[in-house]
Amino acid sequence: MKKYLAEMIGTMVLVLMGCGVAVSLGCNNGDPETVIGTAMAFGLSVVAMAYTIGGISGCHINPAITLGCLLSGRMQAKEAGMYMVFQVIGAVIGSFILFVLTSAAGLSGTGANDLQANGAGTIPVLGGLLAEIFFTCVFVLVVLGATAKTNGATNNFAGLAIGLALVLIHLACIRYTGTSVNPARSIGPALFQGGTALVNLWIFIVGPFAGGALAAGIWKMIDTEK
Repeated sequence: MKKYLAEMIGTMVLVLMGCGVAVSLGCNNGDPETVIGTAMAFGLSVVAMAYTIGGISGCHINPAITLGCLLSGRMQAKEAGMYMVFQVIGAVIGSFILFVLTSAAGLSGTGANDLQANGAGTIPVLGGLLAEIFFTCVFVLVVLGATAKTNGATNNFAGLAIGLALVLIHLACIRYTGTSVNPARSIGPALFQGGTALVNLWIFIVGPFAGGALAAGIWKMIDTEK
């Protein structure tokens, strides 16, 4: 149970801090400084939580990572399912706190993911889905590699590598979907923001899960551990 609670707390912090910064900065693709600030917030949240709860639960705080670990043989199905449940609970709690704060301050939005404007309307569904699949694949592959036993002493820096990778992923992906690569991170904010964020929520569940599964398949092909 302590593992599950750790995952809940870690995901809550990720959503509260990452989405909180996105709302505070008014993250906008037309303002590079807000994109960079939001990317840094999510990456730093992961680094902070990795060194806080990593020794307890491994600090997945992302159902796509948990799926990647399951498919690569690092955990059992029942444990993976419980991880995902508590990650979503944590995301909902973090989103609720953010919703209360923004409402009290007269702000709107909870940093929910959605298809972004592209000049001619919005990013097409296929474009958003492919972005989530490919960028999640890269992110989960980094996680599997950075935490692999074959990495030896370097996996002591896994939290830093994973956090920096998430910064990079956000810088590349925000233009398309606001960057999810994490179903829990999308579910929580969408529940409170509603609108098209809720209508398009399936993209941010299907895409990251598909990307996580793809990453697990790639890792199994290149992993040298017997």
